[in-house]
Amino acid sequence: MLRPWEADPTADFKRRLGKSALELGETTASPSCPDIWELSNGDIAVIGRDLTEAYRDRLPPGVYINHDERLVVIPRRMLIAAKPDIPNDQ
Repeated sequence: MLRPWEADPTADFKRRLGKSALELGETTASPSCPDIWELSNGDIAVIGRDLTEAYRDRLPPGVYINHDERLVVIPRRMLIAAKPDIPNDQ
């Protein structure tokens, strides 16, 4: 069965949404930082901690994680900082 949306692995990183984890005080200068990026095709890439297995058995009804998907967690204030960069239109 084909899915209506498929991730495009050829899309490039276009711009950071919000502020870096370092700017928000969510990390030290290490390279392992959460982040949110708009891709060249308009899709969004989220870099966060992979907590797929920690949440797999307690997902809300109707929520599924496919074999090729991961549940990632980022700091709340990182998403709030990105809000002004996220368009209201489709």
